[in-house]
Amino acid sequence: MTVDKELEKLSRLTPPAPDPEARARALAAAMQAFDTAENNVQAPQGNAKGWRQSSIINWIWSPAMNKKFLAGSALATLLVIPAAGYLTIELTRNGSPIVDQTEIAGDLSQGEVSKQPVATVGQPVTVTPEVPPQAPAENGPLTEQSVAGTQGLQDKESQTLAKPDAGRTSEFDADDIAALANKSESSAAALGAAKRSAPAVLPGIAPQQQLAEPMAAIVPSPAPPADGRVQIQRDPGRERFANAAANPIKSVATDPVSTFSADVDSASYAFVRRSLTGGAMPDPQSVRVEEMINYFPYDWPGPDDADQPFKATVTVMPTPWNHDTELMHVAIKGYDIAPATTPHANLVFLIDVSGSMDEPDKLPLLKSAFRLLVNRLKPDDTVSIVTYAGNAGTVLAPTRVTEKSKILSAIDGLEPGGSTGGAEGIEAAYDLAKQAFVKDGVNRVMLATDGDFNVGPSSDEDLKRIIEEKRKDGIFLTVLGFGRGNLNDSLMQTLAQNGNGSAAYIDTLAEAHKTLVEEAGSTLFPIAKDVKFQVEFNPERIAEYRLIGYETRALNREDFNNDRVDAGDIGSGHSVTAIYEITPKGSPAVMNDDLRYSAADKAPAEAADTARQGELAFVKMRYKRPGEDKSALITTPVSDSNTVASVDAAPQDVRFSVAVAAFGQKLSRIAALDSYSYQAIADLAAASRGTDSFGYRSDFLGLIRLADGLSQQ
Repeated sequence: MTVDKELEKLSRLTPPAPDPEARARALAAAMQAFDTAENNVQAPQGNAKGWRQSSIINWIWSPAMNKKFLAGSALATLLVIPAAGYLTIELTRNGSPIVDQTEIAGDLSQGEVSKQPVATVGQPVTVTPEVPPQAPAENGPLTEQSVAGTQGLQDKESQTLAKPDAGRTSEFDADDIAALANKSESSAAALGAAKRSAPAVLPGIAPQQQLAEPMAAIVPSPAPPADGRVQIQRDPGRERFANAAANPIKSVATDPVSTFSADVDSASYAFVRRSLTGGAMPDPQSVRVEEMINYFPYDWPGPDDADQPFKATVTVMPTPWNHDTELMHVAIKGYDIAPATTPHANLVFLIDVSGSMDEPDKLPLLKSAFRLLVNRLKPDDTVSIVTYAGNAGTVLAPTRVTEKSKILSAIDGLEPGGSTGGAEGIEAAYDLAKQAFVKDGVNRVMLATDGDFNVGPSSDEDLKRIIEEKRKDGIFLTVLGFGRGNLNDSLMQTLAQNGNGSAAYIDTLAEAHKTLVEEAGSTLFPIAKDVKFQVEFNPERIAEYRLIGYETRALNREDFNNDRVDAGDIGSGHSVTAIYEITPKGSPAVMNDDLRYSAADKAPAEAADTARQGELAFVKMRYKRPGEDKSALITTPVSDSNTVASVDAAPQDVRFSVAVAAFGQKLSRIAALDSYSYQAIADLAAASRGTDSFGYRSDFLGLIRLADGLSQQ
């Protein structure tokens, strides 16, 4: 009891102030240690005087700090912090390395100095931490370079790894410098230990590009961790998507014609899938409904021979989510080139190896994907490899697939590092493709990237102009997107649409196999370019219509007959599906009033044309064969013979594609689907799943369940 009272008394006492002389000795020892290290290091490259960038500051700082009239005073602290801030600026200006030849750490109060080698420019050094990482905490595993909290840092705020846009910042903040100025012996020792435990360079960067990428800076986050652990968090992401408003309902009386470009891309579906399986609803702007529909293989009837490369099949059915409207389902199937007759391929792999690609789902996955593709090619096909990261470089000159081991070795040797300058890489890739050009063959650049172009001409318009110029040489483009957090989907779409090509998003090796192996024919071998669709609705039968999807592929009416206007391309065996929600004349779902001043009289010839009056719509397709500049026309009338009485009476593949269209619209937050539940979509998809050889449709049902659960949180 007596002991408790004594302890209580002691707890109320104010601790004595630190001895000013001891504080002065500690600071003097620290500065002496710094000076000793300064004088014993080798001169950095390009500095004949042997000083580091901090030397001139230290030359002024050190004598001042050793003067007794400053040591141990508040004035010292006021001078130390601004000076240290200026030192940080000097060290980080123009991308200079944070550290140079040696790192000073140790117990400053005892004047002990321990030296440990760290990385210099172009010389990677593996640093063995003196404070080993601890086991994962209960709230999850350590992420990236998470390290255990050290003695004296329990009260330090949680720190986050942030990647600045340019330059580098010091490893420690103003609180650390203030602790040093106050000569706290335990804090100084702990800081030295923590700095020794941090990696000298970013992980995964190629040796020739060490420290070329801006070094990550550790900055304080608002709340301290409970266990004192330094936590590393990923950049929340800055994906960019094309901002396109959903297609509106249009009146046939005033706007009877709908014109759009073909779209055989599938990137949107894979990105939506990754978002949902990652536990988050996708960004509505990332959902392109037509790409979700066209992601799946369908057994649409195809043309009998290559003389007519397309065949259209039209089905009109009741709308599952609105009993007062109908769906006009237009399915196009391209001619499938037999493998034995496929032309020779000249492929250039244009690969992003910038620092942002240094993640498992980016460059490592990319390398595995291209290995799959190389194994799919024929011996006489040609492969070249160009990489870009700041500067473009040719890794592999045009090489026959008969030398497969040489190609695979070049792929395996790719390493990430540097900034992203894609424009120069695009130029180099097209030059190689032109150098190895195969007449009457497939000449294609395959751009693989996370979509971030931040060096050189990087605006969508600048790169669009480059691609438009290069496509004139008869070289097609495929864009493959990888990873999250940096994806520039808008730019990928721009490049693919203007480079006579297509875009896909690779999030798993299974997706790579689907895109580059199972669908290699449609991915690599084009059967038509500049494919356009135009649908004219009969105002006698249809009051309104709404095109589902294709917002980023809309064309002007006059563009349909203009062969100079670029449009989408279709590969061997590709299927393209377009769905309109149409409102029959007289339906209670009509949204627009009749026009007061509409033409009352019709020309006698038009009035007598009863055949046309029986049509619902007229579908037209324009296309050019590869290597040709003049388009051809295919037309298909739509009449009552294309109509089915119920949803269940529609063909199985039609019903499944409608379920996908409903899902995409609901994810896009289209108001027309507000009252149509995810469960209803799942029921429609499950009833029309049919033969599912690769499991794609079963996976789709799983995504519907995930979206249903996430939407209720």
